[in-house]
Amino acid sequence: MKKTAKIPANIKGRIPIIKEYTQYLRLEKNLSPNTYDAYLTDLEKLLHYIDSENIDIFDVTLENLQNFMAGLHDIGIHPRSQARILSGVKSFFKFLVIADYRKDDPAELLEGPKIGFKLPEVLTVEEIDNIIAAVDMSKKEGQRNRAILETLYSCGLRVSELCNLKLSDLYLDEGFIKVEGKGSKQRLVPISQRAISEIECWEEERINGKIKPGFEDYVFLARWGKNISRIMVFHLIKELAEKVGIKKVISPHTFRHSFATHLLEGGANLRAIQAMMGHESIATTEIYTHIDRSMLRAEIIGHHPRNIRYHEKNKVNQL
Repeated sequence: MKKTAKIPANIKGRIPIIKEYTQYLRLEKNLSPNTYDAYLTDLEKLLHYIDSENIDIFDVTLENLQNFMAGLHDIGIHPRSQARILSGVKSFFKFLVIADYRKDDPAELLEGPKIGFKLPEVLTVEEIDNIIAAVDMSKKEGQRNRAILETLYSCGLRVSELCNLKLSDLYLDEGFIKVEGKGSKQRLVPISQRAISEIECWEEERINGKIKPGFEDYVFLARWGKNISRIMVFHLIKELAEKVGIKKVISPHTFRHSFATHLLEGGANLRAIQAMMGHESIATTEIYTHIDRSMLRAEIIGHHPRNIRYHEKNKVNQL
């Protein structure tokens, strides 16, 4: 059962506008419970500010919002958190225009903080193979863990999508699985034959394990009969990475990044990768072109004859 977020105290005084806004977030934006909570929290921050400045919602200007954002910076809120708050503020004023409470959108030209571009960590195919090979198959959960890792990498799933994967979502004969992503949006994702084989082996063992009522349809179960948790998958990957000597800081999401990067390196179309990963915007998928370019540059520096001669000359000079 999904948690219903409480409307913060200083927001309640602005009903019915805020009630309409919460319905807009739930029904039209179809946000996840966590994002819904975050948007209300962001709105609460804004309302605290405009109350302190004696400004009405309908009189807020771009300059007011710029001062609000500057205040967040001044009190030391991280740029990424500022960007998230900005998203919530923009959503609220966009709603006010859509619902005919305002004719103008003062947040339309509001600029966000500059956030440093950070490429996600990526594993090589060999490192992924080593992690999967390190699973202890003598343990009762060995086959399940192999199937988990192969599915993560084969399909590029978010860890929450993996944990909530259902048997009724598997179309293994056709080579696809149905995934429910962010905002309850569903997509079909191709699955590799290797992952299919590991899942089928796990299914044979799964039926002999403990299954709690209400969890009969979940693919990956914990020993106590409920579906596996995000933390469980995180610890599994961390332990196996340490076991095979991988020093990179990785998580289940690293498998998703690696999936996309390896597809791009193999020549896959960016739009196809976007569809498989469930990205709403192609801009999100384009981050992997930066990873690919970084690897390409490393290859050029390491193997181009001009660079090889340069490095050899430097070595001679250092002797």
